Amino acid sequence: MFQLWMTILTFLGTLILILWRPRGMNEAIPAAVGAIIVVLIGSVSLSDLAIISDTISGAAVTIMATIVMAIVLESFGFFHWVAEKLATKAKGSGIRLFWYVNLLCFLMTLFFNNDGSILITTPILVMLLNNMGLKNHQKIPYLLSGGLIATASSAPIGVSNIVNLVALKIVDMTLWMHTAMMFVPATLGLLLLVGLLFLRFRKILPKTVPTEVTGLSLPSYPPLKTSHKGLQYASQKARSRFMRNVLLFVFAVRVSLFVASFFAIPVSFVAVFGSLVLLGWRWAYLKISPADMLKKTPWYIIIFAFGMYTIIYGLNNIGLTDWLIGFMQPIIKGSLFHASLMMGTLLTVTSNIFNNHPALMVGTLTLTNMELSLLSLKIAYLANIIGSDIGSLLLPMGTLATLMWMHIVKRGKIRITWSEYIKVTAVVIPPTVLFTLVVLYYWVSTLFGDVLIR
Repeated sequence: MFQLWMTILTFLGTLILILWRPRGMNEAIPAAVGAIIVVLIGSVSLSDLAIISDTISGAAVTIMATIVMAIVLESFGFFHWVAEKLATKAKGSGIRLFWYVNLLCFLMTLFFNNDGSILITTPILVMLLNNMGLKNHQKIPYLLSGGLIATASSAPIGVSNIVNLVALKIVDMTLWMHTAMMFVPATLGLLLLVGLLFLRFRKILPKTVPTEVTGLSLPSYPPLKTSHKGLQYASQKARSRFMRNVLLFVFAVRVSLFVASFFAIPVSFVAVFGSLVLLGWRWAYLKISPADMLKKTPWYIIIFAFGMYTIIYGLNNIGLTDWLIGFMQPIIKGSLFHASLMMGTLLTVTSNIFNNHPALMVGTLTLTNMELSLLSLKIAYLANIIGSDIGSLLLPMGTLATLMWMHIVKRGKIRITWSEYIKVTAVVIPPTVLFTLVVLYYWVSTLFGDVLIR
């Protein structure tokens, strides 16, 4: 009984500290302390730690390599260049800018990951909107919709979120199969979400915005040896060509991850190779040594993921998943539609109460012990992802990415309160989750049912 209650209290205490973050405490600290406690009290054994390491190592390495690539692109001035292009492409239209901002956030998450997208695109958008001279209420539609789309866009492909990668490992599902089953339903859900956001904000969006902005501090890449008279035109043209080449390389690396998954090659190997090539490219081009990555890379993410999964594994060992199995199994075992709807709803609720990282881990571990058919397991797992990646956005505390987003926005002196956030998400998130879960059921059962049953 002592072990049971200590594990539960450790989990709740860790969660409170992660969400509260007193004095700016890094979330890896309470996760690591909590993991040590559950090991010391015996809820997780040393053999369990070996299983945990095997489960999360590939996902952690893949995400770290992706973040390194994002940092290299920042060194090239890629994201500042994108901000400049946003202002130009909008052609003075606030509505056109809205759609370009959301397209940018969608693509950045697909090319990198949800946390990286938030950490990189949000400061750029804050700087862009502030330099445009918009009023506070006019900035909210761009920032809030961009933040929601950036986080939710980790659903279509598993490689855009570390907890999705961990869950893939648990259910023994390949990256390419996840994408084949999930990309269409999740993308349709994202289109509905951005459409609902536009309807919600259409009266607030400014009709006109500046076509040129100052203060973006765009680097003059690449350095060119031209006359002073032709330098500006030549550098702009060369910069666009260079950024296009870099983007094509990143896209090629992203595609290679799915090719590797199809041929059972570790995805982490390909991700690391891509990041090393990009680091070498930067070293040759800008003479910046890769040594700066030791300081700039957020290594604490590995500690956080390992710590949280250790605590969740402790909850699994004391019987939490057994209780969930007893409650959920009779509901979802006989119906694929119920499997999609109920697991997606459960993960939406638990993600907003406990944060999506532990919620998805608990939900996925529960599924593996339900003795479901292969088709039911896949649909229920993908429904978990929808609840974790999209449903969790109902409250700001549902994801760490959203909490980081709110911190960056506040630091940029733009006021968005929790009540303003919830007034929007309460209208757009529930219908998006419900729609996506229904589409998931019809998409997977119709196109993949026979394959999975055989």
